[in-house]
Amino acid sequence: MSDKAQFSTKIGLIAATVGSAVGLGNVWRFPSETQANGGAAFLLIYIGCVLILGIPVMLAEFSLGRAGGSDAVGSLKRLSPGKKWWIAGALAILTSYLILCFYMVVAGWTFEYMWQSITGYLYEPIAGNSSYDAQFTTRMQEFITHDSDPLINTYIMIAMNLAILVFGVKKGIERLSNILMPMLFILLLIFCWVSLSLPKAGEGLEFFLNPDFSKITPSVVVRALGQAFFSLSLGMGILITYSSYYPKETRLTRTAMTVSFLDTLVAIMMGIIIFPAVKSFGLEDHALNGPTLVFVTLPEVFAQMPGTQLWSTLFFLFLTVAAVTSTISIAEVSIAFMQSRCKMSRVAACLTILLPLFAFSTVCSLSQGSLSGVTIGGRTIFDFLDNLTSNIMLPICSILLCIYIGWFADKKLLLDELTNYGSIKAHSYRIVRFIVRYIAPILILSILVSPLI
Repeated sequence: MSDKAQFSTKIGLIAATVGSAVGLGNVWRFPSETQANGGAAFLLIYIGCVLILGIPVMLAEFSLGRAGGSDAVGSLKRLSPGKKWWIAGALAILTSYLILCFYMVVAGWTFEYMWQSITGYLYEPIAGNSSYDAQFTTRMQEFITHDSDPLINTYIMIAMNLAILVFGVKKGIERLSNILMPMLFILLLIFCWVSLSLPKAGEGLEFFLNPDFSKITPSVVVRALGQAFFSLSLGMGILITYSSYYPKETRLTRTAMTVSFLDTLVAIMMGIIIFPAVKSFGLEDHALNGPTLVFVTLPEVFAQMPGTQLWSTLFFLFLTVAAVTSTISIAEVSIAFMQSRCKMSRVAACLTILLPLFAFSTVCSLSQGSLSGVTIGGRTIFDFLDNLTSNIMLPICSILLCIYIGWFADKKLLLDELTNYGSIKAHSYRIVRFIVRYIAPILILSILVSPLI
C-alpha cells in the first residue's frame, strides 16, 4: 500500500473529483430538463435529489474505494474475499469503458467546434440557408455525419487523454485538474456576466428562477433523480477509483458535499447563461435538448452578439475542458484495473485501454455517418451504447453497490470511513446508512424502470 498513488493536496483532490462529475450532463441535459419541467420547480427537486440520493450514494462509493484501496474490482475483492461482489465492480468498469467509446466521439465534436470558432468557419454563410437555425442545423449535420472529420477530432482527444494519463495520478490527473477546473469556473463566470448584461436577461432569469409547480409529476421527479444520478457520475466506478487515491485523513463527508455543491453550481450557472441568452434573441421556443442546444441554439446566440468568434471560442473551449476532465476520469477506471489486476506498468495500462478506442470510437463515429444503416434494436451503435449504459447498466451498478454497502459489507466499513476511524465525528452516519440501505435502491430502481413505463 505504500506505493499506492495518492492525490497530494486537498485542492487537487477536489478539482479532480469535480472534474470527473462536470460534463455534458450539466451543459445540455440540465437546461433541457429545466425548460420542459417547470423551471425552478425542477431545479428545487433536483437539488433535493442531490441531497437525498446523490451525496449518500457518493459517500458509499467513496467509502468502498478508500477502504478497498484499489480499483472497482480489487476493492470489492479485498473487502469481501471469496465472495462474488467483485462482479458489481467489473460491471462498473465495463460500463465506464462502453461510455468512453462514444463519449470520446462527443469530445471530438466539441474540439472541432472550438477550432471552427477560432477560424470563423462555423459562422460562414451556407448557400440556400436563409436563417441561423437552418444554417447551424445544416452545419451540425454536415459535420457529425461526415466520416473523416469527426474521426480526426476523436483521435486528437484520445491522444490528448493518453498524453495526460501516462503521467499518473499526481503529475497527470491532479496537475491537469488544478489548471483546468479553475479555468472552467472562470469561463463560466465570464459567460454569466455576459448573459446577465443582455437586453432580456431579466425575463430569462424569471423563467429559470420562477417555479411552475403545475408541471411537476411523478415522472418529472424521476427525471430529476436521473439528472442528479448521472450528473454526479454515480455507478461508473469513477468515484471508487478516485477515492482509492484519497489520503486516509481526507474527510469524505466534507468532500462529497463540496463536490456535489460545485457540480450543482455548474448546472445552475449554465441555466443563468442559457435562459437569458435564448430569451434575449427570441429563441425561447427552441427545444433546448442535447446536441441541438450546444451545436445549433448557442451558435445562433453567438452569431447575434458582438465579438461572435471570441464568445464562441471561449464557450467551446469551456466545453472541451469539461470533456477532457470527464474522459480522463472515465478512462482511469479501466487503467487502474489493468494496473492492479494485471500488474501492468502505468504506460502499458494506458496503451492497453486507450489504443483500442481508435477502433471502437471509430465505429461509434461512423454509426452517425456511413454506418448509420447498421442498427441494434432500431438504434445506431452510438445511440444504442448511450441508452444501454445510461438507462440500464449504470442504475444496475449503483443498486448492486448500495445493496453491498448497506447489507453485506462489514457493518463498520461505512462508519470507519466516515469518521476516519473515530478521529472525527460523523453525525450523518445513521442517515447515510439508512438511505443507502433502504431509500437509494428504490429511487435508483425507479430510474431503471421509468423508460419501460
